[in-house]
Amino acid sequence: MNRVLLRTSVALVLLAAAVLVVWRVLAPAEVLASATTPYPPISLRPPAVTGRTNLAPLVVDGRLRVYATKHQVKADGPVDGQTLYTARWSFRRWPEQLSGVAARGATVITRWSDGELVAIDARTGKITWRQDGPDAPGYAGHRTGAAAVWTPPGLRLAAGTVVVTADQNLVGYDLSTGAVRWRISTPPGCAEGFTTSGGAYVCATGAYDVESGVAIADWPAGPFEPIGCDSGGSDCAAFRDCAGQGRFADSAVLRRVPALDAAGATVAAGVIVTASDAAVSARSAEGEELWSRSGAARILGGTSANVVLLTAGNTLVAVNARTGVEAYSFPLAYGTEKTEWRPGGYRLAGRFLAMERLNVDAPDDPESPIYYLTLDTVIIAAL
Repeated sequence: MNRVLLRTSVALVLLAAAVLVVWRVLAPAEVLASATTPYPPISLRPPAVTGRTNLAPLVVDGRLRVYATKHQVKADGPVDGQTLYTARWSFRRWPEQLSGVAARGATVITRWSDGELVAIDARTGKITWRQDGPDAPGYAGHRTGAAAVWTPPGLRLAAGTVVVTADQNLVGYDLSTGAVRWRISTPPGCAEGFTTSGGAYVCATGAYDVESGVAIADWPAGPFEPIGCDSGGSDCAAFRDCAGQGRFADSAVLRRVPALDAAGATVAAGVIVTASDAAVSARSAEGEELWSRSGAARILGGTSANVVLLTAGNTLVAVNARTGVEAYSFPLAYGTEKTEWRPGGYRLAGRFLAMERLNVDAPDDPESPIYYLTLDTVIIAAL
């Protein structure tokens, strides 16, 4: 009898312990680990490949890298580190999923599946403000997290405002404090738009001032094609309207620019750049031809002085935006790696480029084990 009672007692204790473990693992929880090391300095690396990681970095403030996983946002540094390092700071929410991440200066904005917006100081890893918001999509970053940090759904920045969209809800939050600046309902079809560097949120059905939420009168008819944007459709320099007419949108007053009408024309380093199967050429906003460079290449964007191109052989080439003279070039390969891969998602921010590398014959499914080139599939280069 005593043996039976002893066995029963032991079984109950083990069951209670198992329940406690399961509860501690699965119970809703937040874990914030702030930075304990100094803020990394700005990198002054010459143009070259600097490293490779298995997660897609969002370069923040030119000093550190921020990554997204399903339930966590974390940062490491220095920005030119060769691989993924121990996190300087991290913020985990369970069971909520990380929907998207955006940054301006040293402020990192995270949006979660329950609609919560949490702003984190990139320098310290501490929370600066948090606000409720409309429900957000779940994590869709796949293995690298690129979609969450480079194209965050329904999360845009412009003119000191965080713009959040969900269905027909459009909300503007103050970037510094998180205070709600405005909240409006929009017509159907306005959930996924873009912001302009002139301070407008633009969607298929119209445009709204990001500081007030007021609809902007006399805006051209959509749908629109954003041009020369930061990642995720924020701070776009220009756009094409439903008639294919291009306009600069870098101020409150739109400027009609016929040179932007050409299919594929974009804005990089302050000039209008167009690529064809045979050449890359640039024009000024007034339409003056500046230069033409023979050979096919993909336009990745621009730095303060150069237009950044990628050749078919995955060599990165930077040319002076005004003259077309080559500033530098190098293969996008780390060490002795080969350059036989297909470009995936990428982000060019400031002086750094990060790009996913896919297998040449990769299937359309990012969850396929042969979709990405290697485990450390994201290559990073200083520009």
